[in-house]
Amino acid sequence: MDENTKTYLIPANSKKSILYFGLFNKFDLIMFGTGVGITLFLMTVLPAGGSWLRIVMIVAPALVTGFLVFPVPNYHNVMTLIRSVWDYFTTRQRFIWKGWCVRDEFKEEKTSKK
Repeated sequence: MDENTKTYLIPANSKKSILYFGLFNKFDLIMFGTGVGITLFLMTVLPAGGSWLRIVMIVAPALVTGFLVFPVPNYHNVMTLIRSVWDYFTTRQRFIWKGWCVRDEFKEEKTSKK
């Protein structure tokens, strides 16, 4: 190697340093905090005694937001996975094949000056 050439090694988890707790960004924490806050408010206002349905409804905001910010492989979290799947199925996809074995269908026409 040349003496003037410098090599830098970038660790695979270099993005984790910009995340809170290595997993969450600011929006994720705000959304999860809001869900937990709503759950705590509902626990103080509504009586928890009664049916299981009422208890599930009280705890639902924290469970749903916790599910959305849960990290998954190859994506940031479940919310970004759902957003990517939604964008894939709702936007128009156009794939142009430009391989080594395909001839271009449209040839450029030369403009002739008279």
